[in-house]
Amino acid sequence: MNALKPLDDFQLQDIKTESITPPQLEEMKNLSGSYEALFSKRARLYKERRLASQTLSEDDYKDLILEHYTFLKRPVILFNSEIFVGNSKKTIAMAKENIHS
Repeated sequence: MNALKPLDDFQLQDIKTESITPPQLEEMKNLSGSYEALFSKRARLYKERRLASQTLSEDDYKDLILEHYTFLKRPVILFNSEIFVGNSKKTIAMAKENIHS
């Protein structure tokens, strides 16, 4: 996560030890537009449970994210009512640009 070094002054939440709360997830969903946008289809459990072969609803995505942290696409950066989800170079660059402007 060296790409995020300039963001060290942000409050970080280790979701492995401090679970995402339903209100936090609801806020992220409102900013991103859907629970699916926050959901990681690269998660090991996604493959192990063969979820790709199922039709998942928004409630399913929500429940899975709340059930286990690996289902949340990371990192999630919240800044000035904007959300940046995932670690693609484009997403990180957009987050940096917005934060440093």
